[in-house]
Amino acid sequence: MENEMGLLWEVSIVEFLFVTVILGGGGAFAIGRSTALGWSGWGLMAFYVFLLTLAVRFIHFSLFGGTFFLPLSGFWTALHYGLVDYVVLFAIAAAGRSFVRSRQMARQYGFLKAG
Repeated sequence: MENEMGLLWEVSIVEFLFVTVILGGGGAFAIGRSTALGWSGWGLMAFYVFLLTLAVRFIHFSLFGGTFFLPLSGFWTALHYGLVDYVVLFAIAAAGRSFVRSRQMARQYGFLKAG
């Protein structure tokens, strides 16, 4: 597979959308949902998203010929795309957390509704 290396994707846009947004995004949404249901903090969610980012980077590396953090020759490229993956996955996890948390608050504090 030929590398296109854009600012957001390393191999191709289709591979980025499939692995990071669809597969990783589903896991990130579940992370956000679970941390909201467990009333956990943002720090725990950030740590879980970091672990998910490592898994997503490994999928990019092993299946599509992307870079991983080892060997050190590709470290900076892997770090760039790892940060991109982390930001995308954290945003999806935050959306899942906000969605679930707003439903929790509306259910628990329904008497505060305006109107």
